[in-house]
Amino acid sequence: MLHSAHDVARFKSDHAVVVIGAGQAGLSVAYQLQQRGIRPVVLEKHRIGYAWDQQRWDSFCLVTPNWQCRLPDFPYDGNQPEGFMPKAEIVAYLQRFARHVGGDVREGVAVQRLTPKGSGYRLITSEGEMEAEHVVVATGGYHAPRRHPLAERLPASVLQLDARAYRNPAALPEGPVLVVGSGQSGSQIAEDLHLSGRTVHLSVGSAPRSPRVYRGRDVVDWLDRMGYYAMPISDHADPRSVRAKTNHYLTGRDGGREIDLRHRATEGMRLHGRLATIATDHIGFADDLAGNLDQADAVYCRIRSSIDSWIQQQGIEAPLEPPYSPCWQPSAMADPGIDLSRDPLAAVIWCTGYRSDFSWIDAPVFDGAGLPAHERGVTQSAGLYFLGLPWLHTWGSGRFCGVSDDADYLARLISLRLQRRDASQERLECTAILGS
Repeated sequence: MLHSAHDVARFKSDHAVVVIGAGQAGLSVAYQLQQRGIRPVVLEKHRIGYAWDQQRWDSFCLVTPNWQCRLPDFPYDGNQPEGFMPKAEIVAYLQRFARHVGGDVREGVAVQRLTPKGSGYRLITSEGEMEAEHVVVATGGYHAPRRHPLAERLPASVLQLDARAYRNPAALPEGPVLVVGSGQSGSQIAEDLHLSGRTVHLSVGSAPRSPRVYRGRDVVDWLDRMGYYAMPISDHADPRSVRAKTNHYLTGRDGGREIDLRHRATEGMRLHGRLATIATDHIGFADDLAGNLDQADAVYCRIRSSIDSWIQQQGIEAPLEPPYSPCWQPSAMADPGIDLSRDPLAAVIWCTGYRSDFSWIDAPVFDGAGLPAHERGVTQSAGLYFLGLPWLHTWGSGRFCGVSDDADYLARLISLRLQRRDASQERLECTAILGS
């Protein structure tokens, strides 16, 4: 049963396990713990599905096929396994999973401080204090939007939004829009605006892109068969930096398709390099658009090539496709930028990433960049764990397809530690009785 904060008059003072966050990660570990006879308290700052519902634009949908939604004992149950769930269906799926999990889920409860206390942890929440022996932090890693340092120089007449605040083209003032950042959010929001007929400027960075369908199958299907999504980070070619890499851009919109920014340029989308300068009447861009597009295409072609090699190794019959050929090239002339006096912008949408904020955790478990140091979610502070972070263990760790395995791993470890504690306490009690 789900409880609101107002339904909870008083917390218990002590719990074996508290889970912070009731998204797909927090609910998954709660379910896996309950399968082992452990009933955790799950604290959710907002409500089930809040981030999917309130921090995504209206046309948002998954970029991975629905069949990859594999929460524990609760796989996708709709009639479009090869489709891509839109926002409302994602929220509904997560809410159904919450009912499937059941348990002690408390919505509207924010954890304001977490500190070690004795052999466990003290939590200060919006509803009072509580203590826990084990704490799983499942709040994700995308907490605060990043904006370009020059954002404050934009004229006050230009509306500024972060990606998670954008909803739809009609909600913006009339006029051209600049989207800064070409990762998944930036490229999809730029398309959303472009397809509505808006004039769109897109500042293109170094984000890679991916095919959608190749040689008869969705690329996610091929990569899943190839074991890419189950590969642990320790086997990755670049484990030190992979967690910080930008996701490949493509879309699940309109039944799923790839995003070719060059093609959008032929239709009138105005592509620029990285944002370089902002003055009262002018926005300038670096001369790196061609290189950034080439780099994205190189990744696109490498993915296709790796699939080709695997198909050949496995002896699979699959239709051939012609090599990729770019349909548009940037002008060799320097980008004049945007003259705000002649072509004023209605809005700028910042799709420049997010930073983590774990400042509310007073435990020595962070690296110099403020990120948790862990081994598959297990920290050096006994009883403190993280779940649902990008590449926590595999590519799927922060997604619907892989969080179940990580949740199962932590639940097994916590269960073992609780069993050892109980056995140790029993031995101490027996010793005390025999000694008396």
